[in-house]
Amino acid sequence: MARLQPTPLTLALAAAFSLSSVQAEELNTAPAAGQTQLSADELSGQMDNEIKARGNVVVRRDDQTLTADWLEYYQAKNRARAGDHFTLTQSSSRVSGTQLDYDLANRTGTAEQPDFAAAEGLRTFRGNGERAEFLGRDKYRLLQARANTCSPGDDSWYLKASSIDLDYGSNVGEAHNARLEFQGVPILYTPWIDFPLDGGRKSGVLAPTFKTGSNGTELSIPYYWNIAPNYDATITPGYNDKRGAMLGAEFRYLQPDYQGEIATTQIPDDHEAGRSRYAWSAKHSQNLGSGFNLGYNANYVSDDDYFNDFGSRQDIASGTNLVREAWLGYGSEWDSGTFNAQLKAQRYQTLQESTTPVDVPYARLPQLTASANQELGAGLSANLQAELTRFTHPTKQEGSRLVSYPSVTWSLDQSWGYLRPKLGVHYTRYSLDDFGSDKAREVTRTLPIFSTDSGLYFDRPTTLFGSNYIQTLEPRLYYLNIPSKQQNDLPNFDSSENSIDFAQLFNENRFSGSDRINGANQLTAALSTRYLDDKTGSEQLRLSVGQVFYFSRDNLTLNGTTTERSTQSSDLLFSAAGQLTPSWRFDSLYQHNQELSKTEQYNLQLFYTPTPGKTASIRYRYDRSTDVGNADGTPGPLRQVDIAGQWPLAKKWYAVARYNYSLQDKKPLEQLAGFEYNDGCWTARVVGQRYVSSSTATKNAVFLQLELKDLGGIGSNPLDTLRLAIPGYSKINDIRQ
Repeated sequence: MARLQPTPLTLALAAAFSLSSVQAEELNTAPAAGQTQLSADELSGQMDNEIKARGNVVVRRDDQTLTADWLEYYQAKNRARAGDHFTLTQSSSRVSGTQLDYDLANRTGTAEQPDFAAAEGLRTFRGNGERAEFLGRDKYRLLQARANTCSPGDDSWYLKASSIDLDYGSNVGEAHNARLEFQGVPILYTPWIDFPLDGGRKSGVLAPTFKTGSNGTELSIPYYWNIAPNYDATITPGYNDKRGAMLGAEFRYLQPDYQGEIATTQIPDDHEAGRSRYAWSAKHSQNLGSGFNLGYNANYVSDDDYFNDFGSRQDIASGTNLVREAWLGYGSEWDSGTFNAQLKAQRYQTLQESTTPVDVPYARLPQLTASANQELGAGLSANLQAELTRFTHPTKQEGSRLVSYPSVTWSLDQSWGYLRPKLGVHYTRYSLDDFGSDKAREVTRTLPIFSTDSGLYFDRPTTLFGSNYIQTLEPRLYYLNIPSKQQNDLPNFDSSENSIDFAQLFNENRFSGSDRINGANQLTAALSTRYLDDKTGSEQLRLSVGQVFYFSRDNLTLNGTTTERSTQSSDLLFSAAGQLTPSWRFDSLYQHNQELSKTEQYNLQLFYTPTPGKTASIRYRYDRSTDVGNADGTPGPLRQVDIAGQWPLAKKWYAVARYNYSLQDKKPLEQLAGFEYNDGCWTARVVGQRYVSSSTATKNAVFLQLELKDLGGIGSNPLDTLRLAIPGYSKINDIRQ
């Protein structure tokens, strides 16, 4: 049988072994599908049996490329042995080692002292071990291995296991007798674990969470259940050293036309409270088609102190009234109009604090609302707002309320300004039940409402601090006329007085809801100037001043009685906001009482954010109308200063802090401080927080988190707390270094 003779050094001989001869022009062409191509400095052996190659060995077959110092190839079996160093590259994987025994056709074999790397999506899985087994296309097993998803050479953390199986066909990895090591120190052990290779969803145990603070020390181990592509659940057993065993669960679902989630936390036997404690929440929204939609949002806790004992700072801040509501809605639109309607049932669970009781809101059982808008042509449009609601309450008078507010607006808009007169009639009818000595009765209120909103627009090119801008000058007049009427014979189901801001100067009613409608014969005058970037048109600075002038001194109060104003004009409002530079931004509001020559309120916020991860802010708030009292018990206005920031201290190190201080109470409302460290493949955070949870109590919390790239976080996650506490906070993992 003919034998191949060695060729001169550096001459590559490429052979498609099914052919009887080799042409020189074929040396650099890719092999046909299912055929093998070999090149080397030296080739010897029998063409149809065994070939030996030495020096710069390269073997190609389909998407596989094998390089080695030497190689023995057995054509009949499509099997290769290679050493002293080899590298086998496939479509998305790379294995190198000292020795290889490999079937090129079936992609099976073994490798000694392998280094492994495979990419799936944005994740690259790297590892090494004593031995690797090739189990078919895109299937591997590493024995006595360790692996991670860090950059090459970064072993700051790794998964160490007796075996790691990787199946890129099913996108699943498995590790047996595995432990997670961080900086060479074991931190977790499991006899078995599986995980998704592309970072997608996969059923399995998640990283444990650890919390400590005034509410106790708590350890939880979540289990994630990937039920289906559009369904999943998380079950979280845990233990709190003060409270005992806990169980949390969350179920989520998603379909093209609906989505929702159900969550609960159960404490069967709270050791401190001596009873069971729990929380439930459920959300659902659905598109029924043909303009119809429905949904519900339900929240419930076992007792008034639940969030104080188990909630976070944000839970306590937002957890006074827990809503429970369900609705059915309809919406449609046409070329010149829209119509929307909703039927809703709504009630609240109000969490009470013994020292400062909270007024319980009325329930709406049910409420029907409708709105319609129709363009009539020539700038005219008709609008209707309507509502029918049944209000119920455990301790107050109940009843039904019908509201109808049709109106017509004429819009005359030009590039240089606008004029928008509006005429409407607000009709309200109450059907009130018996309540104590009050008999059931019917009450109505009809109020015509007329307003005219007008404004002009001027602009000019200008410069400010050496930059070119377009400066605008925008005077605005808003006239409002509503007959004044005593309303103390009407109940107050849902009205409250709106807070003062610049937009409120141009609202018809300074009360929310429909039970109180202020009388008005007044003119609002305002002047604004804006500085716009001359290239992009983006607003860089806005300055505004405004005031209401009263032609009638009647003043409606929240209890429904009418008093006489002591002045003919409102307080003077100043507003300023802007992006002074790409790094500096500010926002402010100032309210001045001209009658008393005193400041009623002002709010100043200054932000500095030169780059992500560098942010600092300061806010000062003063409100004379909010009498919170001084620390010595004397009356005093609200005065608060709030400082927050995130800042790099050194390479990879960041500090985070917030200090919210009440000047009138002479005590902090919230203190937060901590450090973050980002090493690329892992991030650590330690944050301490102390905050006022009620008028008589404070809470402490400590967050300790180790976040490993592509693996998740271990410990207690402070990110939601940091985002709420620090304006402009950036997750340091996402910051480009």
